Amino acid sequence: MRVISGQKKGKKLARPKVDSIRPTTDKVKESIFNIIQFELMNSDFLDLFAGSGQIGIEALSRGAKRTTFIDKNKISINIIKKNLNAADLAKEATVINMDSIAFLKTSKNLFDIAFLDPPYNSEVLNSAMFYVQQIMKKNGIIICEHLLSVKMPDKVNNFLLSKMYKYGKIAISVYRRSL
Repeated sequence: MRVISGQKKGKKLARPKVDSIRPTTDKVKESIFNIIQFELMNSDFLDLFAGSGQIGIEALSRGAKRTTFIDKNKISINIIKKNLNAADLAKEATVINMDSIAFLKTSKNLFDIAFLDPPYNSEVLNSAMFYVQQIMKKNGIIICEHLLSVKMPDKVNNFLLSKMYKYGKIAISVYRRSL
């Protein structure tokens, strides 16, 4: 696992040796950042269900101003901190060991881009979608990684599904605020 582009391109990242944590593949990661490349610079980025932190670190490498990493797994939190220090990006990051839904319910921060990648067999994505849209900035973008078999809503309050990308069994759903 590595940073694939930007200031920290090629930097190797550690991943938790836990079966429940599945890193996003380079192909999917590259696609995600191609989708948001013009909105990423100087953005406030939220990496929810952060796992190893590779998506948020990639965002920082490519020009995000700040990334907030949320994960309830202490092993993941330790790996995220290790990866941030190895990439010399800890100053641009906030790492919080907390349940993602609890964070969304209590956060006072607003984000430009949110990446949601919960465990595939959990039911938490719909709840996360409901709460995350409440802490997005005016032109916010919500990106969800999920199994292709999961039916995502066309609309969550004032966020519309703008596009769904398919990569084998994985899908990326991108939501943008309707004006």
